[in-house]
Parts: sequence; C-alpha cells; structure tokens
Amino acid sequence: MFFEIIHKPTFTNQLLAIPKERVVQILEKIEVLRSDPKPHSNLKKKLHGYKGDVYRLRSGDYRIIYTYADNWVALLGVDNRKDIYRGDKLVADTSLPNVGGLSNLDNVLTLQPNYTPPTQPPDSPPETLLPVRLTESLLTQLLVPTECFPPLLACRTLEDLLAANIPPSVRDRVFDCISSPNFDQVLAQPSYVTGSMDDLLSFREGELLGFLLKLNSEQEKYVKWALNASGPVLIKGSPGTGKSTVALYRVRAVLNALKEKGVKQPKILFTTYTNALVAFSQQLLERLLGKDMRYVEVKTADAIAYSIICQTTGQPHIAKQADLWKSIQQAHPTAIASLPGNSLQRLAQTQILKRLSVDYLLDEICSVIEARGITTLKEYQTAPRNGRAISLNTVQRQAIWHLRQHFYQTLATQRLETWQQIRSRALSTLRTMKNPLQYDAVFVDEAQDLEPNSLRLLAQLCPQLGRLFVTADANQSIYGSSFRWTEVHQDLRFVGRTGILRINHRTTQEIDRAAHSYLSDSALDDILETREYVYNGPPPAIRTVSDRESEIQLLIRFCKAAAKEFRLGTEACAILVPSETSGRRIASQLTNLGSLEAHFMKSRELDLKRSGVKVITLKAAKGLEFPIVAIAGFLDVAYPSVPKGAQSAEVTEILNRERRTLFVGMTRAMRAMLVIVPNGTASPLLQNFDPNLWNLSIPAA
Repeated sequence: MFFEIIHKPTFTNQLLAIPKERVVQILEKIEVLRSDPKPHSNLKKKLHGYKGDVYRLRSGDYRIIYTYADNWVALLGVDNRKDIYRGDKLVADTSLPNVGGLSNLDNVLTLQPNYTPPTQPPDSPPETLLPVRLTESLLTQLLVPTECFPPLLACRTLEDLLAANIPPSVRDRVFDCISSPNFDQVLAQPSYVTGSMDDLLSFREGELLGFLLKLNSEQEKYVKWALNASGPVLIKGSPGTGKSTVALYRVRAVLNALKEKGVKQPKILFTTYTNALVAFSQQLLERLLGKDMRYVEVKTADAIAYSIICQTTGQPHIAKQADLWKSIQQAHPTAIASLPGNSLQRLAQTQILKRLSVDYLLDEICSVIEARGITTLKEYQTAPRNGRAISLNTVQRQAIWHLRQHFYQTLATQRLETWQQIRSRALSTLRTMKNPLQYDAVFVDEAQDLEPNSLRLLAQLCPQLGRLFVTADANQSIYGSSFRWTEVHQDLRFVGRTGILRINHRTTQEIDRAAHSYLSDSALDDILETREYVYNGPPPAIRTVSDRESEIQLLIRFCKAAAKEFRLGTEACAILVPSETSGRRIASQLTNLGSLEAHFMKSRELDLKRSGVKVITLKAAKGLEFPIVAIAGFLDVAYPSVPKGAQSAEVTEILNRERRTLFVGMTRAMRAMLVIVPNGTASPLLQNFDPNLWNLSIPAA
C-alpha cells in the first residue's frame, strides 16, 4: 500500500530555510513515508505533548514532522531541532518562544460583560526579541518579495513582526522559520497536494509558485459527482462546509469533460451574488485554471441582465431606494382613490393599504409579484407566498395589485425601473432573441440570495440543464424571500441530484454551534444535526458598552490581542457593521486614534489584500471569511430598523431576516469572534445569547 503525500503551508515555509545541499536528502527520506509512515525504532517516533497524533522522521541532523491516516501522510514541518526526551518519551520542544503564548486574548474575551475602559492604560507586556535576526540573505532564501525587505529588516521583536505592513503569507513564512510552530495549530491548516518530490524541489528553487488545495473525500465526491446528469445538480451545506470550493473545482472538471467531448472553445459562466464575491471567485479560478480561465466568465446575475438590456434597448435607468419610496408614496393615495369593487371591498382594500408599511408593500410588489414572475391578478390571488409572515386574502391582494399598477405608472413617467423589472425584461428578451446568449455550463453559487426571476434567467442561459450546478443554503438567505425550486423553472427538480456537505472547514466548532443556537427559530431550512468540525477554539464573546469610546477601545484591544494569539497581522481582522454610517465612523475613529489602521470598504471596493482592519457591512461580508471577526456598530441607530406602525407579523418577518443576516456575519469568523452590543439594548436580536455557548462573563476560578 502506498500513501498519498500532502503537506501543510508550515512545511513548505520551513523547507525554504534549509540549505539546498540538505534538501535533496530530506526529500529522499520523505519517500520512506509513502510505503510505511508507522513509528519504527528511532527513525520514526511519536512526538508527545500535542493533542493530535504528531510524529517525527529523522534525516541526519534534521527532523521531518508529520501525521498520517488511512491513505495519506501530511507533512507538517521540517527543522534541525534536537530530540528532547522525558523518560523514554520524545516530547515537543518548548524552549523557543511560541507567539500564541504571548497573547492576552483570554483577558480580552473574559472582560466583565459591561465593558468600561480603564482610567489608566494597562502596563504594556515586555517585548520579546526575535530569536533569529532577519537579514537580506535570509529573506532572499525564504523567497520574500524585495518590497517586504525594509519593514522586515526593521523588526527587532515579535511585536514588530506582528505589526509589520507585509502580506499575511510572508508573515507566516517568517514566523515558521524563526519560531517554534505549535503543531496542533499546524494540523488545522489547509492541506495541499504535494505531487512529486520534484515539485517540492521546484518550489524550494522558486520555480513553482504554489500547490493546489487538497479537498477532503466529502468535497472530492461532489466535484465530479453527476457530471453527466440529466438535470441540474444542487449542493447544500452549512456555512464553511466548502460549497463554493466544490463549485470552483467542479468548473475545472466540467471544462475538462467538455474538451474530451470535442468542444474546442467551451463557454462557462460562474455567477455569484455580490461584486465582492465576483472578485474573490475570479482570483481563485485564475489560480486553479491558469490559461483555461479564458473559457470562463465570472459575473453577477444582475450584470448579465443589465448587459442584455443594454444590448437590446439601451442603458436602463434603475430606481434607487429613495426613488422607490417616493414613487410608492406618490402612487398610494391615487391607488386608494380608484380602488375597484363595491363599498365593502373598497373599505377592506383601503384598510390593508393603510395598515401595511411602505417597506412591506414595496417588498410584496418587487420580491413576490415581480420576482416570482406573476403577471396576472388571478395568478397572484392563488399564488403561494412562502416566506411571508402576513397572510393576505384575495380582496387584499387585489388592493396590492392595484397599487402595483399605479406604482409602475409613477416609475414609468420618470423613466425608471426596479431591478426586479430589469431581470424580468432581460428574461423575456432572452427568450425571444434569434441568437440568444448561451453557455455550455452555468454555475450558480450562493443561490439562496437570488430571486426567482434571476434564477430563471440563469437557467435560460444553460440549454443543457444537466450542466447547471447550484450551491445553496437557505439559512444564509439575507435578501431573497423563500421559494420552491419548481417555482423558478419546471425542470428544476433536484430529486436524486442533491448533495449535502457536513464538514465545516472554516469556523471553529465553538463559533458555529453558538451561531446556530442564535439562529434557532429563524432558520428557513432544517438545521443539520450531524455537523462535523475541523477546528476548535475559544468560545465567541458578547460584551456590552455604553458609548462609542468604550466600543472603540474594546475593538482595539480585541483585534490586537486576537491577532497576536493567532500569529496574524491586523489585516486578518474584520469588523462587520449594520450600516455604512456606522462602518465609516468606526474606521475613522480607529485610524484617527493611531492604534489601528482601518478601512471601510463597500462591496465593489473590497480589497482583501489591503493592509489594516477591514470594516464592511454585514451584507457585504456574505461569502467571505476572516480569521478574526468583531460585530459592532449598533450604537448609531436602532437595530433592526422597523417601519413605524408595522404590524406584529411584519415585525416578526423583519426580525427573522435580520437574525439570519447576523448569523451570516457570525459564520464569517474562522478563529475568534466578539459581538459588541449597546448596554441595556431593547433589541431582541441583541439579547438572549446561550451562556453555555457564548462567553458572557469571567469564568469561575
């Protein structure tokens, strides 16, 4: 039996620090592990002192650190440390500084529930000198980009290295080569396909830029699963299970399958919900596909719809939110004055139009009637309204339909359209075009946030529905209302072609369990009871503050301490906020204090490579991930925003939707999370956190 060799980033980082003449010998020794990685005599021994199963293989003065399972061996690290024994046990070397041990994260995460900044700043902990002096020759050997030399050469302490303005991958590489890794944390790193030992040698020489991510068996199954299906394929799973990763790898599998069938110029569309996710997916696909990226387009569904309209009838004028509010308020009295029916019917219709808020009426017209492709009053009066908390009888629906007509007339006089109208018009145009836009395969990532007419449009772009691949998780839905797939397209039946991912690769068990507990009754879909986790970490924390100054001070302490705990720069931190106003305020305060570099970023402006803390809205964070997350900004306005006079059922619908929004924000966190809420808040969304899952106070001694 031969074992597949995979590796962790720490291994390849440490390999760079080894003299070239010793690397070949080490790589030859690794081949021993392909046939038998089990401990044997003094050559291969278990390394005690770690929670996971860690072993070392000797190669002269060097040791290769590894672990293994049924059919693979994972290389964790390689260094020239000496063996240390306690009795007859080989144990971990703790003589060199471990960055995680320098942190005061526990203090930050166990502050009193009502946080008040100390009147005197706490004493700064003593600085720790770097165990190895950074030189140009060392940085060159580590393949560090020359533009990173100045900030690195200026580093004298571990604190300097944490604060240096360099890419996270460079910081990790330097840390791995000058300090003692915690191999329990290395075990939690993503795995990469090693290939041959020649590939490792090419990487050591700077000729190979990187390695492909190793999918686990569950993910690998769905990459090529049902490639020749007769209908569309759906992959479901909780946040962090890798639905999007599977979709990206499946693009390559479909591309290769099309080429094998003789398609010389395959045309593939990969769609996702936000512009931020488009940029992120584009970068990953470029690395995965290389030159074959020319066969793939990455766009939002709205970009496709907008392009179709521009090509056929010219650039449309899309109504902004303020235009929508103004237009429906203008249409409201004229609609009431002209309601059809007898006096009792008109009275009932008037009452419902006055009782429902402007926001609810807009949502009903745009996201239910238009988005679901309802074109007649009769159809609307019998249509299911899944996801809507307020039930409406046929007379009440007639009133809303009547208002819709006046609302559309008001928009038309201003030459304005809603996004839902644009999508419907693009779909209608596509269906009647002589040479319609078509793709050999279409991938729809994060489909739960698309409205039905967007999904219809994407399905129309894919004549071969067996090459339509959809990922979705109903419990992550922020924008769209609930619907059935068959309401989108009569052929969208996923029976027998639905896969479920259960292993969470992003978030720690503690964060994910706390987030799902918070979601509870607001879930749109059944929550999987059998979820599996790769990572563990500190429980997420809830802290209350009374003013903005306290909030900012707490954010500074949390970001700095968490970054140090997990050996990251502050660019690994994200602060998720409910609104652009609160985001800009927090970013400005953090930067002006000089304690943290912070940038507020809109969805279109998102730059994950930019230095400093990323401050973004909860909704723009959809589909992204950050090692360290703070959710804050609730001091600026009431959260959530509830229209004045809204009915209890409407309020319930708003609360459920915003609870799902916060749930999505929580599940962006990979390692540490803090939620900051106003002291004494009345918002039900910012209360009642399960004390068994959330860190709410100082633990008992």
